[in-house]
Amino acid sequence: MAVTIRIPTTLRPLTSGKPEVDVEADTVGEALAALDATHPGFTERITDETGALRRFVNVFVSDEDVRFLDGLDTAVPEGCTVAIVPAVAGGCPDLRSTAEVADDGRTGPAHVGKLPICWLD
Repeated sequence: MAVTIRIPTTLRPLTSGKPEVDVEADTVGEALAALDATHPGFTERITDETGALRRFVNVFVSDEDVRFLDGLDTAVPEGCTVAIVPAVAGGCPDLRSTAEVADDGRTGPAHVGKLPICWLD
């Protein structure tokens, strides 16, 4: 069955910059194998040594996370989209635990003015 795989920006060098690649497959695992056959390097980046998806890689079939379906055995219907979405970590540090007392008695983050502005709860 024809399936479209959406490629994240970080992996597009493997597809010569293509944001999507069409493959023939019946399952997510087959789709990823077909992708790796035409664009080598995908398998080692998105699966671990046991062949399971890496923890930081999310794969969706028509907006459904395959981890909550049948994993790599999840069926891919004709014409569906498989999206590879790497997890994103990091961001704004939690400044609430680094409060200082200023000379005038006010309290605030220790590094105000030294770090990018972030929204805190």
